[in-house]
Formats: sequence, structure tokens, C-alpha cells
Amino acid sequence: MNDFKNYTPENGENNSGGNSNQMNNTVELAKVLSRAMNGKSEGQLLQKIIAEAERGKREGTLTNADLDNFYNALAPMVDGFKRKKLKEVITRLKNI
Repeated sequence: MNDFKNYTPENGENNSGGNSNQMNNTVELAKVLSRAMNGKSEGQLLQKIIAEAERGKREGTLTNADLDNFYNALAPMVDGFKRKKLKEVITRLKNI
């Protein structure tokens, strides 16, 4: 996977079907990232996600809507402190 925008799920579905498909693709992306980072510390995972997102924002392949979808997919999976930290990271990324 070179960037978030060009990610396609393993089952070959595209995201042209609307918001539910976008959410499914975001969830699939989160799963892929989780598998790729298996065994890594939370800090290493966060650094990798931030680095990829910053690169995507600078190259124009990651939009604020993509960031919102990513947040909405991950927020229910983490506790309050981590959710707040995730929101801070998303806000910082939106300002790039």
C-alpha cells in the first residue's frame, strides 16, 4: 500500500457505492494496518500512522474527509484517553 487514498480491500470491492462502503474500506484499512504492525509498540504504531498520513496530506492523496472516516472507524475501538489522543492527531493532520 503506497497511500491511504489508493487502498483497496482484499475482496476487491470498490468504494464508489457511497458512505457505507467508505466506512467499510476505512475499517479494512485499519485491519490491514493492525496486521502490519502486529508486535510493534503503541508508540511505533502511532508514529507509522502519523508519518503515512502526513505524507498523504502533503502529496494530496489524503483528504480531511478520509481522516474523519479513519477517526470514526477507530474511535469506538479505543478508550477515552486514546480517543482524545487520536482526535488531537487527526486535528493536527487536518492542519497540514
